[in-house]
Amino acid sequence: MRGTKYKVLALLKQSKAIVSGEALAKELHVSRTAVWKAIRDLDKMGYQIDHLANGYRFISSNVLEAEEIAFSPLLSENILIEKSIDSTMNVAKLAAMNHQATPALFLTETQSGGRGRYGRPFFSPEGQIYMTLLLEPNQTFAELPQYTLLTAVAVALAIDEATGKSCSIKWVNDLFLDGKKVCGILSEAMSDFETGQISHVTIGIGLNFSIKPEVFPQELQTIATSLFPESSPTITRNELIQNIWRNFFELLDGLPDTAYLDYYRNKSFVIGKVVNFTQRGVNYTGKALRITDAGELVVQTNAGEMTLSSGEVSLSTIDGKQLK
Repeated sequence: MRGTKYKVLALLKQSKAIVSGEALAKELHVSRTAVWKAIRDLDKMGYQIDHLANGYRFISSNVLEAEEIAFSPLLSENILIEKSIDSTMNVAKLAAMNHQATPALFLTETQSGGRGRYGRPFFSPEGQIYMTLLLEPNQTFAELPQYTLLTAVAVALAIDEATGKSCSIKWVNDLFLDGKKVCGILSEAMSDFETGQISHVTIGIGLNFSIKPEVFPQELQTIATSLFPESSPTITRNELIQNIWRNFFELLDGLPDTAYLDYYRNKSFVIGKVVNFTQRGVNYTGKALRITDAGELVVQTNAGEMTLSSGEVSLSTIDGKQLK
């Protein structure tokens, strides 16, 4: 059974008007002191509540809540939120080994061991969006959808709607806003050696929601940003997270329709530009020509056309601009 503070919170959310402590106590059959303690606890948890002479009023808050994120009964039962963990990817993988029902979504306020591709550390201050979706596709590698591309499109749609701006996608897994990285995506698969199929897929998203430029480490200030670096957010994290995963599952349900690939290509700021990358220890420079239906990047180099797989290489510069 949920405690008094959550019952008080629910009542405040239901009412757009000011609710007196006496009315809350009467509705919940508790004392005025119990209501006061509940309000104090909610304040400490980060909820914004107006304390007025004639009662209390709920203000939209930036606290992660499963009830506010879930958009379908299937997902609502499997949303887990932590205050601080090492990595949502690690937690999701452990949950998979413990037979967690799927789809499941793991979120945290901050993570001590956040990482991107190739194990690169991921700056993870509190109050942003760090989450991993756990899926159970039971498919072969060849049958798997392009999860990273699908997720990038889902996030891009949500960002554009939230900010009124137009973000862009760096092949294959980073999103940029105003020329700086705002989001990173990491997809990994877990295989079943007995069946030869992919038993689980984890899709991790690290998204800078609201960080002032000076808060970033010095080395990131010229290459990273957040959705709302200066102004107050016009959307809550809960709403943005819900929009991202609603977009994702709609795109997933729409397969084999590949219209999302056209959107991904249109959002790409790589095509037509000079890129630098290393493959098997050799450094190459060339012009990015196109993205294939398999999500590969085709680059024209002095050695001829090269088709790059996201698992093999990572772009280090685009038109001479350092990206990592």
